[in-house]
Amino acid sequence: MEPTHNINTMECEGVAVTMSTSIEPTTTVDARGATCPGPLMDLIGAIRDAESGDVVRLLSDAEQSRTDVPEWVDEAGNKLHEVEAHDDYTAFYVENV
Repeated sequence: MEPTHNINTMECEGVAVTMSTSIEPTTTVDARGATCPGPLMDLIGAIRDAESGDVVRLLSDAEQSRTDVPEWVDEAGNKLHEVEAHDDYTAFYVENV
């Protein structure tokens, strides 16, 4: 069965959606203020530059990132460890596998 990601309702099968996390990212990409597909493109570039096992934290306030990021992570074969919901942005913790 394919993972189901519905971050708008704070339900995300197979991925913890939290208000805070203890995951330490290797790098952070701050894409707040960028329109889609900018945040996803920034994440893809950071993952390409990352070593296997590195965790990239993407900060995005673009609504579309809530669906684009989990879908791309699944398609690319990487791992979405956690999604952290904040009042005005979302943080995605993606491991380069």
